[in-house]
Amino acid sequence: MSDTIQISSRETGVVRVFAVDIPADQIAAFTARNGRWPLREALGAEALDPEYVQVFDVADLAGVGLPAYLTEGHAIPEDQIGPMRARLTAQNGTVMVITSRAFAGEQQVLTPHAPLRLIGSFSETHTPITFGALPDASAQPRQPEVAPAPAPRKAPSDAAISGRVAMAVLLVLAVLVAVMVWIAG
Repeated sequence: MSDTIQISSRETGVVRVFAVDIPADQIAAFTARNGRWPLREALGAEALDPEYVQVFDVADLAGVGLPAYLTEGHAIPEDQIGPMRARLTAQNGTVMVITSRAFAGEQQVLTPHAPLRLIGSFSETHTPITFGALPDASAQPRQPEVAPAPAPRKAPSDAAISGRVAMAVLLVLAVLVAVMVWIAG
């Protein structure tokens, strides 16, 4: 295969299915990561997270099948699987299913070659998040309470001012008497 696959740093939700055209007894060596990683080299990937790469025999999906595995296990919509159903159902041997997360958000160009053969690329469905009205009035956000404006202050009366002046004079006299008693003593 000489086609290249562009991986964007923002790619999400893409699932790629590859046929792995090697004998079953060589799969373990192909997927082993001991210094070299033949699978990554065959994919032509610079960065690859093995956590998001699945290599398995299609026979392991007996009773489910590859199309149902993709729709139920990876949320691929039926309208994408439908045109490929015959090809996916006919697939036998080893396959590799790789998701966008395997590329760890790194932009790169894949150059897959034998023993890998791209079967198809699919996009997972994402249900948009919507927020409906809250069911009960007690769950509604509270409106901020507006305090009434304070009443303007009245100017102090003449009697209040006279009382304050008298209090200040008495305090000063008390301090003077205390100082004289202290000096005399």
